[in-house]
Amino acid sequence: MTAGNYWLALGLAGQAAFGMRFVVQWLHSESRRKSIIPLAFWKLSIVGGSALLVYAIHKRDPVFIAGEAISLMIFARNIHMIRRSQQ
Repeated sequence: MTAGNYWLALGLAGQAAFGMRFVVQWLHSESRRKSIIPLAFWKLSIVGGSALLVYAIHKRDPVFIAGEAISLMIFARNIHMIRRSQQ
């Protein structure tokens, strides 16, 4: 394994650990059938996450591409749950 592969593995591990906080929040919200964080947080997350995903794709960085793509799905799901609970 080259030094570059070690850095890639470290980056993926860090992204996984960081991303798990959203998975924990998502599962917590799912179990209660509602999002527990304000809508504005999720809207800003979509804007920021989309910009970061475009940047990551431009840089061809698989660590950030994976992290942002997965995060955007969770952000969108939370917005869906908030809107559904307001109906």
